[in-house]
Amino acid sequence: MNDTTHHTITASKPPRLMDQMRTALRVRHYAYRTEEAYLGWVKRFILFHNKRHPKDMGEAEINAFVSHLATHRKISART
Repeated sequence: MNDTTHHTITASKPPRLMDQMRTALRVRHYAYRTEEAYLGWVKRFILFHNKRHPKDMGEAEINAFVSHLATHRKISART
């Protein structure tokens, strides 16, 4: 066999946000239902802000989302 054998290196995409979150929650041994709840809230947050990535948002967007939940959806701030 030739020592100059070429290997194709495939560039893999980084994991998507929700996959990263799922992995982080599982590493921390969160319950499955807790995992699903957290992922659901993140999805709602992203959709509320017209599918912007959370890394591009900050405190103002969090406050807007929480205010929307409290005033329009009647969801407790503790939720």
